[in-house]
Amino acid sequence: MSGRNVSPNLALNQLVAERTAAGESLVHLGFGEARLPAFAPLLERLAAGAHRNAYGPVAGGKDAREALAGYFSRRRMPTDADQVVLAPGSKPLLMALHLSVEGDVLLPRPCWNSYAPQARYLGKQVIGVDIPQECGGVPEPAALREAVHAARVLGHDPRIVVLTLPDNPTGTLAPPALIREICAVAREEDLLIVSDEIYRDVVHDPATEVLSPAEVAPERTVVTTGLSKSLALGGWRIGGARFPANAWGRRIREGVVSAASEVWSTLAGPMQEVAAYAFAEPPEIRARLAAAARLHGVIARDVHRILVANGAVCRPPTGAFYVYPDFEPLREELAQRGVHDSLSLHQHLLDEFGLVVLAGHHLGDDEHALRFKAATSMLYGDTAQQQEQSLAAADPLALPHVRNVMTRIEETFTKLVP
Repeated sequence: MSGRNVSPNLALNQLVAERTAAGESLVHLGFGEARLPAFAPLLERLAAGAHRNAYGPVAGGKDAREALAGYFSRRRMPTDADQVVLAPGSKPLLMALHLSVEGDVLLPRPCWNSYAPQARYLGKQVIGVDIPQECGGVPEPAALREAVHAARVLGHDPRIVVLTLPDNPTGTLAPPALIREICAVAREEDLLIVSDEIYRDVVHDPATEVLSPAEVAPERTVVTTGLSKSLALGGWRIGGARFPANAWGRRIREGVVSAASEVWSTLAGPMQEVAAYAFAEPPEIRARLAAAARLHGVIARDVHRILVANGAVCRPPTGAFYVYPDFEPLREELAQRGVHDSLSLHQHLLDEFGLVVLAGHHLGDDEHALRFKAATSMLYGDTAQQQEQSLAAADPLALPHVRNVMTRIEETFTKLVP
């Protein structure tokens, strides 16, 4: 186990909890948790499912699988209940995919910090490909093709490309034209596409078109999702995956179910009750999803405004709840404060201002770059009452508990380079 560490975002979250408990005042932008209370109807379904104490089918009960299939079908991906698998979060599903599909892995750079370690645990080569100028979550198509060819010349075996729609860490969504280009490359190079769409229901503008690669290249796309982000159920661990409706897809699904049978057995029965309800999307769930996506967008855009006003280059957020600023324009000024790379920038923000971010090198980015991920979903209040107020407010930024923390963030970046 030498050299293997706890996932950096989870380690950072634990550090913040310990220092806050010791009396420090920190602004936590370092962890991608949707900090909202569990929706009351979800609590009711959890309690109603308490009787489900048997193991049940490995892939999930019929009611939950049918609900998940309907969820995908309503998003222009016609799906049968036998095409899906439920699990305790999407993270183990992604790991089970690596256990079931051979080959090296192509990742957008930067990307979520667990993709690469999961592949490396199984001895796979991780091949980072820079993202396009306009968005994150996907490799630049021409660079993807070049990376595949270069890897093969070196004797590697690239077979899987991972996309994140919308993206963690940049908070952006790849447009349909770009998705079509990437799908064309995947077909040409015979790659399996793994489309992580756990933030799909956190697109800020409901009019935005979200195109899944499963609509363009259904024969070679696996889609993962979950309820951790859209419905703020991270601690309940409810995830799902959709597999292609062909022989290849059936083989991959069988491999995932086999891995599940040896690792997690099945999604906990009470959580299947929740999944059957939530993925069916009754009107109250749809309203909750819309309200949460709106709040995430309002706060992310205001943090983006602050960063850009204080010298950063940053893609405007359009989905999820992240911003990914680049302080390269201020390199000379920051160097005078001992800041030369992503780690020292993270440390400076923490030590001098009590502001916590996740340094970009943890996400596969260049360690010398002055970039970091800021998660804006922890800024809605310290109590469940405040968070519900933020969710319901016509103008969340006018609420004192939101305004105060946003003012502190603004003051931090105003003082970063006086």
